[in-house]
Amino acid sequence: MSVKKLSMIVGGRRVESETGERIDSVNPFNQEIWSTVPRANVADVENAYQSARDAFATTWRDTTGVARGALMHRLAEKLVERSHELSRTETIDNGKVIRETYRQMLFAAKNYRFLAGYADKLYGQTIPLDKSSLFDYTIAEPAGVAGLLVAWNSPVQLLTNKLAPALCAGCTVVIKPSEYASATTIELAEMALEVGFPAGVINVVTGDAVAGHAMSSSRNVDKLSFTGGPHTGVLIAQEAAKNLVPVTLELGGKSPNIIFEDADLSAAIPGALAGIFGAAGQSCISGSRLLVQRSVYSKVVDELGTRASSIRLGNPLDQETEMGPVANKSQYDRILRFVDVGRRSGARVVAGGSAVNTGEFRQGYFIAPTIFADVSPAMEIAQEEIFGPVLSIIPFEDDEEAVTIANGTKYGLASGLWTRDLSRAHKIAKRLEAGTVWINTYRTNAAQAPFGGVKSSGYGRERGLDAVREYLHVKNVMIDLDAEIGDPFSMRV
Repeated sequence: MSVKKLSMIVGGRRVESETGERIDSVNPFNQEIWSTVPRANVADVENAYQSARDAFATTWRDTTGVARGALMHRLAEKLVERSHELSRTETIDNGKVIRETYRQMLFAAKNYRFLAGYADKLYGQTIPLDKSSLFDYTIAEPAGVAGLLVAWNSPVQLLTNKLAPALCAGCTVVIKPSEYASATTIELAEMALEVGFPAGVINVVTGDAVAGHAMSSSRNVDKLSFTGGPHTGVLIAQEAAKNLVPVTLELGGKSPNIIFEDADLSAAIPGALAGIFGAAGQSCISGSRLLVQRSVYSKVVDELGTRASSIRLGNPLDQETEMGPVANKSQYDRILRFVDVGRRSGARVVAGGSAVNTGEFRQGYFIAPTIFADVSPAMEIAQEEIFGPVLSIIPFEDDEEAVTIANGTKYGLASGLWTRDLSRAHKIAKRLEAGTVWINTYRTNAAQAPFGGVKSSGYGRERGLDAVREYLHVKNVMIDLDAEIGDPFSMRV
C-alpha cells in the first residue's frame, strides 16, 4: 500500500506544518505505515485559531441560522454519500471493525441533521420585570472560536458530538484529532468545504502533545471541548483556566453493567458482551464492570465465558469480523499490563487473558476477549479504565450492594441495569452516579439524547440540545421606557 501524505486544513486551504515534520499513521491490523500527517507546533495552532477568528468576524457570525442549518444538512448528505469510503479509512486508521465504523458514519449524519433543525431556533426570551417601564430580553449568541480535541477510538463520531453543536450555535472551530487517527477528520473538513462552508469556519491541525498544549493554552480561543483520559483532561482544564476559557470534558469511565436475578438473561448476556467487546472495549462507555446477583452469577459467568471464546477475530475490513485489533501499540501494551495485574490480583480467568499473535494475527495488535470472574470491587482491574477487551465480573447480594459497588469508582459516565421489575429499575437509575443509565439495553445512542459524565468522567454535555448550550452565551438586554430621571447615586432596582 502506498503511503498517503495528508495535510492540515486552515483557512480553506491544505497546509503543511511550519517545521515540515510529519507523524506516521500505522495500520493496527498489520503495523504498516499507511499515511502521514503534519506535526503542528504552536505557531501552526495560532495560525489556525486566527483563521477561525477572522472567519467568525467577517462571515460566520452574521450567517443566519437558516443558512447554517442548510449547510449542516448538506454535510450530512455528503457523509452518507461517502460513508463506505470514510468507514474504510477509519478502520484502516484505528482498527475498529468496518461493520461499526460504517454505522457510525450514518449516526454522525443523523447528528448533523438533528441539530441543523435547531440552528434557526436558538431563541432568546422576554422577561417580565417588576417595573412596567423596563423591557427586558435575552439573546443567545455564539461563544466565538471553539477548539475541539478528539480521541482516536471513534474520530468522526466524537468530532460530530462537538462540531455539530458548535456549528449550530454559530461558532467557528479549530479541530485537533489524535495523532493516532487523523485521516477521517481531515476528510470531513474537506467535505465541509465542498458543500459550501466558508473558508476558516472549520480548520484542522494535526500533531501530538505539543499541538494539544497549544490548543488549550492559547489566548485566542473562546471555548474548548476535549474527549480523552482524565489525566490529560485535568491538564487541559488547568491551562484553559489561566485564560478563563470554559471547557467541556468527556473523560471516559469504568461503567457498571448490572444484571439482577429477575433479568431476561437471553437479552442481558448479549448486552453484557456488546457492552465490553463491541469496538474491542475501546469505547468510553464500555460496560467494563459486570455486576451479577449471586443467584444467577455462575450461570452468567459460564455463558459469557463460552460466548467470549467464540468471538470472531480478524481483519477489521472483513464484514464477518466481530472484533479487530486494538488501535495502537501503546494501548496494546497498556491492556496487557492490566491483564497481568488481574492475574496477579487473584481474579479468575474465564476467557482469553493473552495476546493473539500467531498466524494471520502475527502482525496485528490483537488481544483475546478476556473475562475475569470473582473480582473484588477494590481490585485495580475493577477501578481503572483499561480501554480494551477486558471484563471484570463482580458478584453482589442485593440492590443496596449493587448500588454501592456501581458507584464505588471515581468515574461516572455510563451505566446499565437489567431487570423485569420496573419499580426497581427506576429506583436504581435514580441512585446511580452516571450521566447515562441504560435499562435493558447497553451502548445504545441517539442524536437527540444528551451525553456526558459526572465525577472524573468530566462535565458538560454533548449531543442533543444540551450540547448546543455549551457553545452559546446568553446576553441580557434591558431598556428603560420611562423618561423619568432617577437618583444617580442609588442603584435602580
